[in-house]
Amino acid sequence: MGRKLPLEQTNMCMVTDPATGKVLVQKREKYWTGYAFPGGHVEVGESFAGSAAREVFEETGLTAADLRLCGIIHWDCLDDGEQYIVYLYKTENFSGELLERTEEGEVFWMDMQELLDQPDDKLAPYFRVYLRLFLDDSVFEAHSAWSKSDTAESVFEFR
Repeated sequence: MGRKLPLEQTNMCMVTDPATGKVLVQKREKYWTGYAFPGGHVEVGESFAGSAAREVFEETGLTAADLRLCGIIHWDCLDDGEQYIVYLYKTENFSGELLERTEEGEVFWMDMQELLDQPDDKLAPYFRVYLRLFLDDSVFEAHSAWSKSDTAESVFEFR
């Protein structure tokens, strides 16, 4: 039997306004930078969907409901065996007042095509990979092995 590996679990949630078709975008400034959807760490005692709803509230002021799991991204660190899993959710059901800014950065509504047209240097790292899982119902999982000492771009396997 193999050794137990450290596992960090996080989430990200795409909130779409059904009235406008726009998505809620965060211009992240903390930990990693660029456009992304709200998200963060799963805390002890939380469900995955519950943690995503909490993160949406903390980072945007909106209460998200009816979250649907739409994908999982699994990262393996080749250096130390650390694993990192991101649970991806989406919803069109929300209420509340949108905050303009939190400690994570600005939050605002953006047309999906405008988001897709952004240059990679404006997006959070690997966010284009995440977008594929949010938008393409034919894929549900992405996996990448990576090394802290290797500066090469990560290669993803999709299923």
